[in-house]
Amino acid sequence: MAVPPDKQTLKTDLVRRMDGALETLKKEFAGLRTGRASPSLLEPIRVEAYGSNQPLAQVANVSVAGPSMLQVQVWDRSVTKAVEIAIRDSGLGLNPQSEGQTIRVMLPPLTEQRRNELAKTAAKYSEGAKVAIRGVRRDGMEQIQGWKKKSEIGEDDAKRWSDEVQKLTDDYVKKIDVSLAEKEKDIKTV
Repeated sequence: MAVPPDKQTLKTDLVRRMDGALETLKKEFAGLRTGRASPSLLEPIRVEAYGSNQPLAQVANVSVAGPSMLQVQVWDRSVTKAVEIAIRDSGLGLNPQSEGQTIRVMLPPLTEQRRNELAKTAAKYSEGAKVAIRGVRRDGMEQIQGWKKKSEIGEDDAKRWSDEVQKLTDDYVKKIDVSLAEKEKDIKTV
């Protein structure tokens, strides 16, 4: 005899997956430069060191040295030049200045055109998160329909559960919209 499906287990799984999509969006937003110095700006940078391609965080410590300056403290002097090159070639428009094992990265002021590009990129990231959320919703709905088809749950339960999955989806889409609005405001006002 089959074990009846558990609504709470389904909801927990969907919430976990939707939280993951929201967390990914927040990390992507953190990498968008808003004019304020933030160590997360350099997180995506990878450095060619010790014969492999490594995240910057594995060869140096990044800290805020002022409102528009980051300081990168490289742990091994032999990779300082590689870190400097990786930052310069990152596509972030940064020009690092090396002083021994310390690299200072000044963040130039954002132009209006660059602000608009960042806002478009933020919108693209949020749309990707919404697509991920809708994919999770689709999986949940398919699971509910499968249970209904196998007569593991009744028509009323299937409808009620589907409504809950839709409400959950709507809540997460609203969270994404709020995050996007905050990021756009951050980009435009700095």
